[in-house]
Amino acid sequence: MLDYPLIADHGLIGDLQTSALVSTDGSIDWFCAPRFDSPSIFAALLDHAKGGHCRVRPTADAYTSKQLYFPDTAVLVTRFMTEGGVGEVVDFMPITSPGVATDRHLLVRVVRCVRGRMAFSVDIAPRFDYGREAHETHATEDGVVFQGSRTSLTVNLVREPEDERLGRFQVDDRGDLHAEVTLSHGQTRGMVLETGTAGPVRPVRVAEVWRLHDDTVRFWEEWLAQSTYTGRWREALNRSAITLKLMTYAPTGGLVAAPTAGLPELVGGERNWDYRYTWVRDASFSVYALLGMGFTEEAAALGQWLRRRLDEPSRGGGGGPLKIMYRIDGSSDLTEEVLEHWEGYRGSSPVRIGNGAADQLQLDIYGEALDSIYFMDQRGLTAGHEGWLRLREVLDWVVDNWDQPEEGIWETRGGRQDFTYGRLMNWVALDRGIRLAAGHGRPAPVDRWRSARDAIYDQVMERGWNAERGAFVQHYATDVLDSALLRMSTVGFITPNDPMWASTLQAMDGELVTDSLVYRYNPEASPDGLRGSEGTFSLCTFAYVESLARAGQLSKARVTFEKMLTYANHLGLFSEEIALTGEQVGNFPQAFTHLALIDAAITLDAQLDRRDRGMPSGVPSRQPAVSSPAPAVTPTAQAPRSAPAERVPSAVAGA
Repeated sequence: MLDYPLIADHGLIGDLQTSALVSTDGSIDWFCAPRFDSPSIFAALLDHAKGGHCRVRPTADAYTSKQLYFPDTAVLVTRFMTEGGVGEVVDFMPITSPGVATDRHLLVRVVRCVRGRMAFSVDIAPRFDYGREAHETHATEDGVVFQGSRTSLTVNLVREPEDERLGRFQVDDRGDLHAEVTLSHGQTRGMVLETGTAGPVRPVRVAEVWRLHDDTVRFWEEWLAQSTYTGRWREALNRSAITLKLMTYAPTGGLVAAPTAGLPELVGGERNWDYRYTWVRDASFSVYALLGMGFTEEAAALGQWLRRRLDEPSRGGGGGPLKIMYRIDGSSDLTEEVLEHWEGYRGSSPVRIGNGAADQLQLDIYGEALDSIYFMDQRGLTAGHEGWLRLREVLDWVVDNWDQPEEGIWETRGGRQDFTYGRLMNWVALDRGIRLAAGHGRPAPVDRWRSARDAIYDQVMERGWNAERGAFVQHYATDVLDSALLRMSTVGFITPNDPMWASTLQAMDGELVTDSLVYRYNPEASPDGLRGSEGTFSLCTFAYVESLARAGQLSKARVTFEKMLTYANHLGLFSEEIALTGEQVGNFPQAFTHLALIDAAITLDAQLDRRDRGMPSGVPSRQPAVSSPAPAVTPTAQAPRSAPAERVPSAVAGA
């Protein structure tokens, strides 16, 4: 276990088609190419001996390392301090034509001494195709080529042609390269890793890598300048926005749930999933966060990705029009397999690639998809005629299929249930469809949709409510609570000040909340078909903050939010969960967590601003603007999250 760094001891770099994790020890422990979901080149995070790595660190036995991002960018700087001096490794991936898919990707590692003198050790040990593809190694003074049967990696050394040779290298019997280089104050060396090519190697001049560096810095600074957020937590939201951008596959607009696979929700446990795909749910939630910060281009790209999935003739889980997840290019082959030859992070096995949950029936995705489409529509991103016809088909399917058991949002593998959250989001789907039809005068069987919407409402109120618990529960056959239901007030199903909702929040406080952190549910009380426990879900904690803010509990919401920020890593990144020890566990970084962080901050900002202006706390009850009168909503329902005045506070108006 000592051979594995903490999951949180990494920073993320990328070029909008793939990414890499760099540890505070200067090691690239995860890198897949040419895409996020491609086989790995370096994957020491999942097997320190067999996964492969590219490491640069001091040769000294004693050193201190620190890591930071160049401000407002995804350029990562790892600093080393020894008795003899201070050195740095600057890591980044240049971004050129990100919208055009390519096998060629550059990863630049600039190594320099900034004070005194420092000797660095360099180890490059690729393991192509999850360690299943052997390679040959061809080294020269200018670089090295690692050549496999299907994969290749070229490493070009950074130096001036006339410079003295400051290092020495050797290739071992496994084809790994080991080198040492000693630098004095002001000297720079490094390497440029290039995928998709087998040489020839060439020396890369120092000026060239700094030009690539400056271009990369400029790209990120100009992109982030589009943000309209000026609230209280600007630094945290900016880092979250950059992280989400890093997890976006630019050629299609798809957002991966996380750039990693197999990192455990419980160290030593079996909850180890592959998150390098685009979930319909994540893509839908992304729209709110991105538009909330002013990133309209990215939100539109995600909307287009979602609409392309709706236009496809393939059927999803349970025969529905959508699958719950897709590859980043929109294909749906996610066959799950186990890498038996890898031990997993700190012995957490099995290591899975692919995802067997892809064909599950999860009814909530239709509500999330329609809610995001409605949200975009309110901001001028309106579906055309063909898009409307497809939405009608989806909503007609929901009418015919909402009342059945399913696997649910948490992708349980313990059998289908009548999950309350799935019903809730089907209500959202039909409610938003009705509003879209009314707002644009589009033809639709509105009476049929309204009848189904109201039937869902009545069923949730009658069967989803547990009088003994005084709360809405996970599914109709249990009294277990579920933090997914924190969205009930957010989507407008129930008002934040409704006594039933206040009672539900209080019950969640007693069962799911521990010192501001929130569990998604209790797997011991509601078996999900998997062994072991799990940590608190960071997504759920931020959703809890948003619910508290909407309910007017602003002091509690703010303290919870500020506490949660202390669980971020040194760079402001969050994984999926927080373990009992405070350690980050699960795939890293996780898009859902950063999306929820942005949503919670924007909502909390808006409510704090209202309080500071002397206005009543809580979300005002106001219907979204439509071009013709919208059908009346269920009496206890409030305006949904998509209402412009509520969803986009003054701090980010103009999105």
